[in-house]
Amino acid sequence: MYAVTISAPRVLGAVPDDVGEKSHWLRDEAGKGEAKGYVNPWKSAHDFSFPEIFRAMVRHKFFSGDSQRPDTTPPTVSVIKPKFLPSRKSSEALRGTWLGHACYYIEFPTGLRVLFDPVFEDRCSPFSWFGHKRFTPRPCDISDIPSIDCVIISHSHYDHLSHLTILEIQKRHSSVQFFVPKGLKRWFTDCGIKNAVELDWWEDVDITLSRSTDTKALANSSDSGRSNDDITARISCLPCQHTSARTPFDKSTTLWASWAVSSGGKSVYFAGDTGYRTVPYLPKGIDDWGPEFAHLPVCPAFKQIGTLRGPFDLGLIPIGAYKPRHVLSPVHSNPYDSVEIFKDTNCKKAMGIHWGTWAVAEENVLEPPKLLKKALAKSGLGETGVFDVCSIGESREF
Repeated sequence: MYAVTISAPRVLGAVPDDVGEKSHWLRDEAGKGEAKGYVNPWKSAHDFSFPEIFRAMVRHKFFSGDSQRPDTTPPTVSVIKPKFLPSRKSSEALRGTWLGHACYYIEFPTGLRVLFDPVFEDRCSPFSWFGHKRFTPRPCDISDIPSIDCVIISHSHYDHLSHLTILEIQKRHSSVQFFVPKGLKRWFTDCGIKNAVELDWWEDVDITLSRSTDTKALANSSDSGRSNDDITARISCLPCQHTSARTPFDKSTTLWASWAVSSGGKSVYFAGDTGYRTVPYLPKGIDDWGPEFAHLPVCPAFKQIGTLRGPFDLGLIPIGAYKPRHVLSPVHSNPYDSVEIFKDTNCKKAMGIHWGTWAVAEENVLEPPKLLKKALAKSGLGETGVFDVCSIGESREF
């Protein structure tokens, strides 16, 4: 029904002064050429080597007394069947539906439909018989989603990028466009998918969905006088603090990213999967956001995003998969980190993602929303509803 036009990736918005240095690129010994891999270029990050993470996990599992297996026995997170809008122009509000973990379906008032980090399999694993299994069911199938214009991928980890899901989306929505971080387009090409666009941090594309003359005439007769203008949007690839891998041998060979999408005066910031600061090993019960740890560096990219690209009407910000803290803090945010990301990125409202679906870390599966309330109160935001959680399958308007 729509012809899609996409501009070449380039810088279209405000960027930091040092963006041209590409400090997140790993290059050859001369420091020239294209990226051979990627790195988090901030003091807030720490890249564990395999021996480091092995020693840390052995100490945690067998000597800390703090290791646990989260209880996923039902009931856990409520799951309801989502209700999508009946037509593209049936709401003046920005509408978001959580489909579990980091997957969100956004319906813009312009008619644009965007799906973030879709994974519809039972396991986030390269195997159907092994790996983390859902403790909450899928709220719907891909076939239940009426239209998908854009799919945005934050990085290559299996709980954010699924081969079978991507193929099913392409099969059912042939004109869908995939937007991925730099280096990941090859994976899509190898899957037989040609409509993938890769971007580097701070690059943007403008996308236009144009109806054919016949389709516009049909819509005019059925939409009660609704406007049938072309749908336009800007999609921006932005930094975050994480890593990537599909196998033990390709760590950090493709980029990870957060994203912004704006259309018709409404904007969404999708943080994807990210850490905020690196926390050292601490005894059980110690608050790593206490004043004695105020010196720990935080990732500066989020304030840059908020200053240069904000404000955003809605932020989709991860709140789960953070224990053991000294191992996962460089790449996963706990709710106290998440509230700081929310404030830094200048989001008006936010919803918590990256929890409630797979028990990929050790915290209790219902702990993230409880800690989020405490973090909001500590930050002075209190019970204002500015940063909330919802049932899987539930929709909110913004």
